[in-house]
Amino acid sequence: MAQLIVRDLPAELVLALKRRAAKRNRSAEQEHREILKAALMGTKRRPLAAVLAAIPNVGEDSDFRREQSDRRG
Repeated sequence: MAQLIVRDLPAELVLALKRRAAKRNRSAEQEHREILKAALMGTKRRPLAAVLAAIPNVGEDSDFRREQSDRRG
């Protein structure tokens, strides 16, 4: 496995990393790996058509008709 050294980090950033790691019961090094993995590998995006097709049918079009509440017509 490769190694990565990050230099000149502000102390506040290192402290935030350590706190975040402690909340998740991880070492700062493991938390750093997880952050990099999430940021760079992320979740695979589904095509818009697949997302739209997964929306359940929850009513008729008339259920969502908007009533005009002012005099503009």
